[in-house]
Amino acid sequence: MKEKILLSHGSGGRLSHQLIKELFLKKFDNSLLEKLGDSAIFEEKNIRWAFSTDSYVIKPLFFPGGDIGKLAVSGTINDLAVAGATPLFLSCALIIEEGLELSILEKIISSMKETATRANVQIITGDTKVVEHGSADGLFINTSGVGIVTTQENLSPQRIEVNDRIIINGTIGDHSIATLSKREEFDFQTEIKSDCAPLNDLIDKIIPACPGLKMMRDPTRGGLATVLNEVASEQSFAIELWEKKIPIRQEVASICEILGFDPLYLANEGKVIFIVKYQEVDKLLTIARAHPLGKESHIIGKVLSEPKGKVYLRTEFGSRRIIDVLTGDQLPRIC
Repeated sequence: MKEKILLSHGSGGRLSHQLIKELFLKKFDNSLLEKLGDSAIFEEKNIRWAFSTDSYVIKPLFFPGGDIGKLAVSGTINDLAVAGATPLFLSCALIIEEGLELSILEKIISSMKETATRANVQIITGDTKVVEHGSADGLFINTSGVGIVTTQENLSPQRIEVNDRIIINGTIGDHSIATLSKREEFDFQTEIKSDCAPLNDLIDKIIPACPGLKMMRDPTRGGLATVLNEVASEQSFAIELWEKKIPIRQEVASICEILGFDPLYLANEGKVIFIVKYQEVDKLLTIARAHPLGKESHIIGKVLSEPKGKVYLRTEFGSRRIIDVLTGDQLPRIC
């Protein structure tokens, strides 16, 4: 039987990485792509540029705290920002299903405009395609973005050292639970809203003040656990997370317990993970907590020497368990 693509191949988990390494990297082999960062970093005429692209197929199109338009703009801005770039320009490509109400499309486009304006980014090019009814689940959006890299040092796993600290700017899992609450197959009410937001203003304030910042990532698909596994994979260090310190809303934790989800793997759309030199932790936290998107920033772990290439959780009871990459995703179509 011929192998076929599964939903899990697009989840950001083990099957996604397998597809990327065994097909895309093999066919598109080049030095920029092989780094597999959130953005490709390249130099042209003595300027370091970042370039990123992402597609959004979230279900439903509207969710507490946002919509597919706000998500598409924020997501690409954040991929550029965590690479140390100042986002400048975006593209917007739409695949619209026949029958979508024009008023819905207008609302989404207005949301994209509002989000881009707030982040001081312009949408300067795009494309529109319409497909037959039943072919696109309403609307799919692709956004690509370019920005100028402002950091003096490359932000990469190779700069990470033992005793560096792991910081996140707020609670995890809000986006996945907010999205889930509006799906027809689930019947529960919640006050949780998605954390969907552009992070470039917060990051722009931290970068010049913290030269000891080693790396940033936004824990979207696959959540905190998957992203940190990507960081630690094949490196000469381990990452230890502290269960007591990871900020999770009680309502998110309760829903996860009922539905059997692990919040460490839930998607976030307004969170950034900072890996920073120990001596600059207080400075970074002070700056982050003074910003509306960083008020709940916490240290959630540190870098150790062993077991190399692994991520593990130090539980509230003092035990230790390895945090691995899931094969698929607990909740598909969340971005």
